[in-house]
Amino acid sequence: MGRGRITGNGFVGRWLKRLAALAFLLLVPGPILALTLFRFVPVPGTPQMAWSLLAGDGAHYQWTDHIAPVLGWTVIGSEDQNFCSHFGFDFGQIGKAMAAHEDGRRLRGASTISQQTARTLFLGYRGGWVRKGAEAYLTVLMEALWPKKRILEAYLNLVDWGHGNFGAEAASQAYFHTSAARLTRNQAARLAAILPDPDKWSAARPGPYVAERARFLGGQAGVVLRDGLDRCIR
Repeated sequence: MGRGRITGNGFVGRWLKRLAALAFLLLVPGPILALTLFRFVPVPGTPQMAWSLLAGDGAHYQWTDHIAPVLGWTVIGSEDQNFCSHFGFDFGQIGKAMAAHEDGRRLRGASTISQQTARTLFLGYRGGWVRKGAEAYLTVLMEALWPKKRILEAYLNLVDWGHGNFGAEAASQAYFHTSAARLTRNQAARLAAILPDPDKWSAARPGPYVAERARFLGGQAGVVLRDGLDRCIR
């Protein structure tokens, strides 16, 4: 009986060590190696693309190094105007979101482009607080290992633009029958406008709300240029 307990304890101990080693690989050298590699080569796919395929929605995706600059300006104006001045987390926006939530309003997102890129590249959109903790860790790594220009480039190439279209090239072809390199200011504004809910809103045939939001974001792209909010990607 005693020997059986020792053997059982040894078996559990070996598995705990293996799990600890696996967790270490997933959390430390794995992401560092992936980020080092993907700083220079296109990302082959993401967990969200895999989920989309499994759900039967398809995953249309093509990495491109040629994206109209106006899309980057518009997305910075829409998603993260402090992109060039923060180190992955916009604590001012987080504070505003928390204050609004305390006033009884729905908690709005305050994720930066860096956080969204780390989440998209490694995690997908499920997982609660565990995912948020992993996302914060991966954001710190990404900001340390990638220049801002690469972070934005990856975001534009990987983000979910709805209906199984991932990245600027797939979205441009699907909604406007053109390449990401040839997007107009209006088309870029429409793509940025639908990012909060791309499966519900249409970039190709925008309703009144999306059309108005796109007009506003088209103006925000000009603000980004005027105020030098794109200085880190020039």
